[in-house]
Amino acid sequence: MERGKTMKLSIPEEELVLQGHLACQGCGATLCMRYALKALGQNTILDIPACCWSVIDGPFPHTSVKVPLFHTAFETAACAASGIRAGLDALGRKETNVVAWAGDGGTFDIGIQALSGAAERNDNIIYICYDNEAYMNTGIQRSSATPYGAWTTTTPVKHFKKMPKKDLVRIMAAHRIPYTATACVGYPEDFIKKVKKAKEIQGTTFLHIMSPCPPGWKSLPEETIKLAKLAVTTCYFPIYEIENGEKYTINKVIKNPKPVKEFLERQGRFRHLTEELIEKIQKNVIDSYNGLLKKAGLDLEVHVKE
Repeated sequence: MERGKTMKLSIPEEELVLQGHLACQGCGATLCMRYALKALGQNTILDIPACCWSVIDGPFPHTSVKVPLFHTAFETAACAASGIRAGLDALGRKETNVVAWAGDGGTFDIGIQALSGAAERNDNIIYICYDNEAYMNTGIQRSSATPYGAWTTTTPVKHFKKMPKKDLVRIMAAHRIPYTATACVGYPEDFIKKVKKAKEIQGTTFLHIMSPCPPGWKSLPEETIKLAKLAVTTCYFPIYEIENGEKYTINKVIKNPKPVKEFLERQGRFRHLTEELIEKIQKNVIDSYNGLLKKAGLDLEVHVKE
């Protein structure tokens, strides 16, 4: 850079996640929180159930974030957020962001009833699910967000996960809430833009974030961002938006997908897969992505080059 010139920042500079948190090396969930709070700002209240972040934040009375944080029970992220929202509204503090922040276990499984209720009422909350595809905080157990073929402690190698990942984004879109979106820590500008958009919308908004977990994925900590980007460029995890349950917009269209093997082979949780199983996963990924392209009204069909 030439002397005298300043760098133009593409994301907000303010840091609301502090040093001294208890995350593992390469933790995608910590990056998720860092980016989300940059978008939300300090006028925010977080509501966190049992999950990795209830540990990452630190033991009471310490905290690693510069916003109020309410720890709640595993199944109550969404309804607790609804209660906080009602209390703030009664006080006239309608501009304060109320964010339910939960992992995939507390969202896809244990918390889905409360989440569905909040969405059906269209309560004015933001729900952010950081998805590391298993119950990582309690020892890498299978969740309904765990993908087909993955090893976990409850789906060991001979009995790997046989069912596909639950499509929670479409489940939430079926509630006709104003805004549903996916994002990924490998693309922070897109992530932050979507959180900013969500906080300007009245009603329930839901963001599903791809969040690599080195201990659970059996991957290298320094490859977290590489894996996050591969999840998108292989079409394993498309990043897109759905407005009012109907209007689909793909934010990064992948016309020439990389083989999903490039994503799978960097993770020990998939080390047991045969070529036949990898081909099955590849077909499912591309079929699903082509279906998404049609929903978005794009006259395009993609294939992986051999």
